[in-house]
Amino acid sequence: MRILFVGDVVGRVGRRMVKTWVPYWREREAVDLVVANAENAAGGNGLTHEVMDELLSAGVDVLTSGNHIFDKKEVFQFIDDVPVLLRPLNLPDGTPGHGYVVVTAGAVPVAVINVAGRAFMPFQYGDPFAAVDAVLAELASEVRVVVVDFHAETTSEKVAMGFYLAGRASAVLGTHTHVQTADERLLNPGTAYLTDVGMTGPRDSVIGVKPELVIHKLRTQLPTRFETAGGPGQFAAAVVDVEPATGRATAIRRILEWET
Repeated sequence: MRILFVGDVVGRVGRRMVKTWVPYWREREAVDLVVANAENAAGGNGLTHEVMDELLSAGVDVLTSGNHIFDKKEVFQFIDDVPVLLRPLNLPDGTPGHGYVVVTAGAVPVAVINVAGRAFMPFQYGDPFAAVDAVLAELASEVRVVVVDFHAETTSEKVAMGFYLAGRASAVLGTHTHVQTADERLLNPGTAYLTDVGMTGPRDSVIGVKPELVIHKLRTQLPTRFETAGGPGQFAAAVVDVEPATGRATAIRRILEWET
């Protein structure tokens, strides 16, 4: 089976790129499942019901997130009722929402797990390694395909998670830093890994924000209201091939499409 994972979708431009490229890649590559990180999809921070519906209608099957998932307060009204909308698994007990979901792609059950790192992150997340272990222990035996969105800041923590889950997850794909890395590989035996899938959003930006605003903040050290950039977009993603019977990945390929 083939899985398309779309990196952090940022604002209106990111949604436009999803609507353009997800249907294209689903048809061209015979993709069975599409996962997208959507924590920045509504105005650059958070998610609304309208934006969620827009992404799902574009062909995304599962929406993952991270530290910005609760930035739009209306998400509390629906996150419990949408199993395919995930928040970090390792938030405190009682946090609204779901940290993982099992969906069916074709006839194949696939577990998608969303977990956050702890290094330099703004919240006191629980142990991400233990959190993933707990989910893997409770998955039914027939669920062999497992995709992990590791939403984390540091490369070292992401690489460590990749090796920790090697042979136990089909793919460990990093999000959060918005810059696609060039270290895609297969960790033996059969785990596809990429430190960061990258950003789907405004190409001419500082990780999604208007450059002049970021420059002003960095030069003056004054509080600055960030705004999502417009203009041409980019679509950052990864395609992972997995053997359904074993859950082992056989290939991973980066995608980076640009508007001119």
